[in-house]
This record gives sequence, C-alpha cells and structure tokens, in this order.
Amino acid sequence: MKQTLRVGAGAVTLSALLALTACGGDSDSDSGSTDASGNKAATVQLAVASAVTGPKEEVATYAVAKEEGFLKEENLTVKTINADGSVAAVQAVASGSADITPSDAGAILAAREKGVPVVAVGGLVQNWPWRIATTTDSKVKSADDLKGKKIGVISLASGSAPYARAFVEDAGLDPEKDVDLVPVGVGTQALTALESGKVDALALYTQAYTTIELTGKKFAYLENGERFEGIRSLTYAVREDTLKKKGDAIERFLRASYKGMLFSAVNPEAAMKDGYTVFPAILSGQKADDRIKNDSEILKTWVATATPAEGEPASFKDWGAISDEAWTKTADYMKSAGQITKDPDLKALWNDSLLKGANDFDAAAVISKAQSATK
Repeated sequence: MKQTLRVGAGAVTLSALLALTACGGDSDSDSGSTDASGNKAATVQLAVASAVTGPKEEVATYAVAKEEGFLKEENLTVKTINADGSVAAVQAVASGSADITPSDAGAILAAREKGVPVVAVGGLVQNWPWRIATTTDSKVKSADDLKGKKIGVISLASGSAPYARAFVEDAGLDPEKDVDLVPVGVGTQALTALESGKVDALALYTQAYTTIELTGKKFAYLENGERFEGIRSLTYAVREDTLKKKGDAIERFLRASYKGMLFSAVNPEAAMKDGYTVFPAILSGQKADDRIKNDSEILKTWVATATPAEGEPASFKDWGAISDEAWTKTADYMKSAGQITKDPDLKALWNDSLLKGANDFDAAAVISKAQSATK
C-alpha cells in the first residue's frame, strides 16, 4: 500500500477545513489511454480510516479489487492514504487530500451539518455491527438487568460508547445514572475485564467478538432492539465537486469495490490471501498459513455486516443502496448520540446517481471467479 500522507484526527480545524474545501484540487488532471470499454485511465485517491492491520473493509473492497483485476478492468489506479479514524478520513476528502473514503455515517452527517461539502454516494456496511455481550454464566440476561452495572466500551470516544448508551436507553434506563461505561479496549484486554468482573458486559463490534471466540471463548449476546435495525455504518463519501468532476472514475471505483465485496462473500479465504498481498502488515511477521483460517473467519464476519442478511451471494443486488428510511433512522441515532443536532437535508447529503452504473456488472462471472480461486 502506498502511503502518501497520514492525516491526524485533529489536523484540520473547521475553519481551515472550509478554506481547504474552497480551494480544492484539480480532479480532471488524469490523462492516459482509453481501454476497450471506453474507460479513460484514471487515478482515485482512497482515504483509509485506520491502518490496515487486520481483516476489514479494505481487504474485501480494495485489496480484492486490485488483486483480482477488477480495478484493471475499470482502467483505474488507486492510491491510498491512512487517516486516524472516520472523522479524519472525511477531513481528508473534504480537504482534497483524497477523492473518496468509506467512513462512518455519523462522521459524514456531522461534517455535512458543519457546512463541509461532502456527499454520500454509496453504502457499505448495512447490518448494525454492534452487540452487547456477557459471559455465558452471567446473571445479565436482558437490557433491564444492566441497571447498576458496568459496561465495557472500547473507549469513551469510540462508537461503542454511544451505542452502549443507546442500548440501555432503549430499555428505559438512564444511560447517565443507571450504568457506568468503562474503557476496556478490544481483544484480550476486553475479555480480561469481563471475566475478572471489572465490567458486567461488553459493547463491541462483531469482528472483535469473532476474534476472541476463535481462541475458544464463548459469549452470551443480548438482543438489539428494533431501534438499531436499518442504521447505517460505513458509507462511501466524496466531495461535491469531486462528484461533478470525477464522477465517472468514482462510479468505476464503486463498481470494482462491490465486485470485491461479492468475491469476498463467496470465497473469504481467497480474499484474505489478496489482503495479505496488498497489506502485508496484517501478518505481523507470521506465516500466511498460520493465520489464514482465523483471519478468513474474521473477514467473513465483517462481510456479513456489509451484505444482505438473508440469501445467497447470487441473489445479492442493489449494492450501495440506502433508503430514506434508513437515513432517517441513522440520523435519529446520531442525534441521540450527540454527533449531530438536527435532521439532515437528505437531498444535499445523499446522491445515489452513480449506483445504477456501479451495479452494472456480471455477478455470475465474479462468483465463478471466486469459486475457482485457490483456497
């Protein structure tokens, strides 16, 4: 992965950000040959919300698209930069350092509310990834049982904290008085906090639980209420002027990434091997053969959050679509979490004009390619 820039979470103030968005960059600077499909050679700058040190969205979308030739089919070159979280990734797009990012919907909504001209152009994670878990022998069996208890969150600044508050609020509890949120991180640190009794439950995302469960540990999960159905998470965002100047290249990037998603859903192990090639830091010096089984399961868990909850890959369609109802539920959640203060202007926030073209690919051919790939 070529890292041309690293953007810190606090690197751009709102005033500076708005100034940068006013300046922008020349998105029409790409030049080169046109392929047999009529696609002009183009370069897309992708902002990654965090360093890729494990199986996650960049493997399924970018690494697979690169290694399986989906980007080549679109006559695209993709360069990447790392950012310190979704807010910083949106800042990178807004400042012109990147063309597109898959960032948390809350960060996109918050930027838009502050007047930053970013627009969502395609969905990614469509199934709510956060869960409350306890030990299998815990007396906490429902949200009501959390009254007076401690919930372990990744950090008070992470998405797990507002989720934990919303979860208990949904059960009629006061998140400020009835529960305590305790930062516990993820992995072994979080598990130790739960098993030692430092916390009574955890609020983590599904991949984090899968990573722990692959060591042989088991959790009991509390059921999420209807409030969380339809809330969107990772979503592709671009600048308004990038959409106008470079819309064709962005559409081709989305198509390649959705092909990568379909490939990953069919053959997560082959997708994971592509991930090792593009992001060798995932291996942390270990051998691929020693990692592939568990990493493939973790990637499979992530893919499940970004593909339809029911049906086989051959039936997947309408990649990237987000309904107005889903946006409204997402905005309501973000308001309750304090990330935004008012209802967004959906016409300004959401532009799905590229999705028809992004879905114009031979799904059967992608599935066949994945099925024939070496596992």
